[in-house]
Amino acid sequence: MGVPAGDLVWLAAAVMAAGIVTGILAGLFGIGGGAVIVPVLFEVFRVLGVPEEVRMQLCIGTSLAIIVPTTLRSYRAHRARGLVLAGVMRSWTVPALVGVAVGSLAAAIAPAGLFEAAFAVVVSIIAAKLLFGRENWVIGTELPGPAAMAGYGFVVGTASSLMGISGGSLVTIILTLYGKTIHQAVATASGIGVPITLAGTLGYCLAGLPHQAALPPLSIGFVSVIGVIMIAPLSSYVAPFGARLAHRLPRRWLEIGFGLFLLLAAARFLASLF
Repeated sequence: MGVPAGDLVWLAAAVMAAGIVTGILAGLFGIGGGAVIVPVLFEVFRVLGVPEEVRMQLCIGTSLAIIVPTTLRSYRAHRARGLVLAGVMRSWTVPALVGVAVGSLAAAIAPAGLFEAAFAVVVSIIAAKLLFGRENWVIGTELPGPAAMAGYGFVVGTASSLMGISGGSLVTIILTLYGKTIHQAVATASGIGVPITLAGTLGYCLAGLPHQAALPPLSIGFVSVIGVIMIAPLSSYVAPFGARLAHRLPRRWLEIGFGLFLLLAAARFLASLF
């Protein structure tokens, strides 16, 4: 391929370090999605000299590809227990895919600042819910009508595609605000995450093809193959170490810790805009 072996070695080593950090944080905070992966990859690709105009898009596309297996495994497990809300899946899947398409199109033509701002805003909302939310926060006891449900699906798909997440945190927030149990919300979130991550991965592969010359070795569009191959198994391997630590801490401490981590990530991306 004409790529110096030394460059590949440094890229692989940096991505391995990212996988270890991601796994520990994911195990510690109970989340293995893009909210952890994207900030870690952003710093790795910055150190590796990936141009700023494509760096965030590469982080997002790689994150979506990494979490595809996780969402599939999670969905199968929850579906087997009968916890997935089939009506929500039917209402949200198509609008969510439309939202993913919008996000993928933006990846091809929009400036990187859009994605950094979107990540900062949405993770700040999630952090606020973690830090200040209460279980008795409820909008209603029944889900809204078809138009509102389609709107929610579109928002989840678009936000997920702009951030490199499966949408689990957003889906959980929305469904619990309508009185659904946390178990139903998490299960349904895993189901919605499957089409979002699959379509998002494909969309970011295609969106990045015109920018291939500016991307690191072994990238398919805005998806780093090295990142996918090395982070997914590594993070899965080290996650139990974080989980063991998590079991020793109160749940509220974990919520506060992850909320603060998200706020730091949001501040980092906002700072990069100025």
